[in-house]
Amino acid sequence: MVTKRRYRTWTLALLIVIAVCMTICITLVHAKDGGAVQELSGRIETEGGTFYTLQDLEQGNTLYVYAEGVSGNLDPFIGLADCMLTGAALSESFWSQVNQVMAEGRDPLAALPEIYNSSFTIWDDDNGVGYDAAFAFVVPADGDYQLLVVGTPTKDTFGDFRILVGLDAPSVLSGDARPTGDEIAFLNETAIRQGVAVQEITGTLTAEKPEAILTLTPLKAGDTFYAFIEAASDDFAPLLVLRDYGEKPLRSAKLSGTKTNATLYYHFEEDSSNDKLDISADGAEGDYRLLVGVNAPEVLTGDAETQGEPVLQDPIRVQIGVTVYQFNMDQKNEKFIAVAVLQMKWQDPVLAFSPDTCQCNFKTFTGDEFSDFAAANEIRWPQFSLFNQQGNRWTQNLNVVVWPDGRAHYFERFTTDFQAPLLDFTKFPFDTQHLFIRADSLYPEQFFIFSDLEEFSGIEDKLGEEEWSVIDSNISTSIQDSKASFSLDFMVHRHLTFYVYRIFIPIILIIIVSWFTFFLKDYGKRVDVSAANLLVFVAFNFTISGELPRLGYLTFMDRVLIGTFVMSALAVAFNVVLKRLVVEGKQDLADRIDKYMIWAYPLIYCVGGVLLLLFFPR
Repeated sequence: MVTKRRYRTWTLALLIVIAVCMTICITLVHAKDGGAVQELSGRIETEGGTFYTLQDLEQGNTLYVYAEGVSGNLDPFIGLADCMLTGAALSESFWSQVNQVMAEGRDPLAALPEIYNSSFTIWDDDNGVGYDAAFAFVVPADGDYQLLVVGTPTKDTFGDFRILVGLDAPSVLSGDARPTGDEIAFLNETAIRQGVAVQEITGTLTAEKPEAILTLTPLKAGDTFYAFIEAASDDFAPLLVLRDYGEKPLRSAKLSGTKTNATLYYHFEEDSSNDKLDISADGAEGDYRLLVGVNAPEVLTGDAETQGEPVLQDPIRVQIGVTVYQFNMDQKNEKFIAVAVLQMKWQDPVLAFSPDTCQCNFKTFTGDEFSDFAAANEIRWPQFSLFNQQGNRWTQNLNVVVWPDGRAHYFERFTTDFQAPLLDFTKFPFDTQHLFIRADSLYPEQFFIFSDLEEFSGIEDKLGEEEWSVIDSNISTSIQDSKASFSLDFMVHRHLTFYVYRIFIPIILIIIVSWFTFFLKDYGKRVDVSAANLLVFVAFNFTISGELPRLGYLTFMDRVLIGTFVMSALAVAFNVVLKRLVVEGKQDLADRIDKYMIWAYPLIYCVGGVLLLLFFPR
């Protein structure tokens, strides 16, 4: 028992020693990397950057900086200078040196390190993970330094960034260092005025468009929004209302009395997106000038100059087109079946990504993958509805390609039935029909507008449709019920070969044969032939009626068949009367009447045909 107790005691003592040693090691590691770490974040557009001032750095300190893009396709570049720089001066110097290098016939890309060295004490572009930037710098002398964070000068990139700044903290170079709460870098608002933007637009309210709805770009906590509106005439008094994402009014302003302008401002306590600015005038018409700004109180004077990024979201322009590869008319059900390809091209910054995240130059989504991706990331994309679609749309393939800068290409090949509400069979079978495929945006026009995808929309030459030929097509875009709409209209004309050889020539031959019977003196035989012709025309009538819906009006073919049907019925009746006269012993009277009818019969057909052509709608 004593031996076992001693064994347990020594085991416990050994574990305690190991734990103490590990604690000491961890303490030594932290002591070795016990510097200050600060985490900063912001956003950089394609033409812009952010300056930070690092105050009172001491000689011998080691400065560590790590920058990464966290949204968009941002490829960060960082540079440290021992003097104060401004964005305008730095940009002017950079492009001046680039132009000089090009004038000397040198490769500007090869000369970039030389250009960077002339402006920065130390700099980096891609020494971090992927496209991340990182450097370590031993401070050579006490003083203030300036840190620039910008998108790589070699291409246009944009997005949000995260930056770690550390003093004597080498773990910063891994990108995973934890902030210690120390303040090392301070935003330099004099070098680049951060978060300030001013935009000016003009517009018109009309009876057709009595309201303008403008969507604001996302605002951050602490931003203040300013708006100034003035009317072009004294009798026009627009109302300005700022609403949040849920249509709740936040502020309002209206011209009234002797005022010629109105202003409003609102301070946002938290991040906000999809806020709207409504402009209306109680049905009045007129022109207005609107000045909006973020963190720019000078907007309220109406004299602020345009600067910074747009304050209002411009609607995304979507190029859209449809090509019909095959169609088949179902005129009885007043629709047509089409095999078509629909393409859309647009660019949205929220779709942008950094190529180093996937080591790819584009991403491809198949089937419902893009729709699921957009829903998961709350991304609005130009979803559409086919206005005249009937039933399901059978998609053969659907692909979306997205590029790092946010460009997207949507491709869908599908088969579906389309309503043809403009079908008019009045001139059947000489009719020309108007067919169309219309795509309507699901979002209001302030989010997406459509434009034609040039040299794509149209009708293919080989349609596999034998009865119809396409004689014209037209593409148009418009606004329907405040939403973007695209329409491919095409006119089709019926091939007449079938109707000429299967309908009209047989009818003409039957009429001629009917006329030949008038030269027979056996009126009984003529009754038999006329009755048989009547049955033939009845058969024609059923054949034609089976191709068309039950119309509420007469077509050209209906009038032709009705005319021949009536004439055949009259011919039967006429020959019966002549036969009756012969039976009653009035052969001479029957012959005299028949002598005139032989020539009147074809003349009636000719006159009827001329009248049909003259008075039939064209």
